[in-house]
This record gives sequence, structure tokens and C-alpha cells, in this order.
Amino acid sequence: VQLQASGGGLAQFGGSLRLSCAPSGGSSSSLIWAWFRQTPGKEREFVAYIGWTGSSTFYGDSVKGRFAISTDSAKNTVYLQMNRLKPEDTAVYYCAATRYGRPPVSAATVYEYWGQGTQVTVSS
Repeated sequence: VQLQASGGGLAQFGGSLRLSCAPSGGSSSSLIWAWFRQTPGKEREFVAYIGWTGSSTFYGDSVKGRFAISTDSAKNTVYLQMNRLKPEDTAVYYCAATRYGRPPVSAATVYEYWGQGTQVTVSS
């Protein structure tokens, strides 16, 4: 399964962006999704997680209340709605997926499928 992320770009402080991620090749059924982000010189940071049914979500502390993860099962797509953006949200954002649901869901090592990353830049 290959993941294709899109939707990054430039936003102003307080603005919004929506990222999308869709799988290609292989079966995309029963995938558990997450978003991570990374800035140069830092480890990949957990952003958000959504479970198999879409009813279970979990967020990193730095984005809680501002970002929302969701899925569209008909389109096999996962979204990350980012609101009230801050300059510190500037990073390359990666979508990730796993079939196994092993804890902790915030650990990058849990996920075996990764997208190529999409740049998000927030200006002050």
C-alpha cells in the first residue's frame, strides 16, 4: 500500500488548511490512520490518530482543539483539518497507516505505511 498526501501549502496565522491522504495499490480496508509532522533536526511528532471505525480519535497536545482527523470510507481517504494555525505548526506533514493497531498509537514505529510528506508553512 502506498500513501499519497496532498493539501499542504502556505497559510497565515489563524488560518486553515486541509490535508488529504489516500492509498494506492493493495487493500486499504481495515487501516488505522495517523498524521505526524517533522521539522528539520527534530524527531517526527505525533499529530492525530483515527481508529478503524472512525469513532476513536486521539490528538497530540499541541494540536488538540484546533485540528480534526476524519475519514471518508467511500473515497478511502483520511483528512486532517487544521484550524487556527500557528507558525509553530510549520512542518512537513506525513500520513501513516497500520493494519495492526498496536499501542501506543502515538509512536511512529507502530505504522508500516507512510506517505511522502506535504509541506505546511504558516506565516505570522
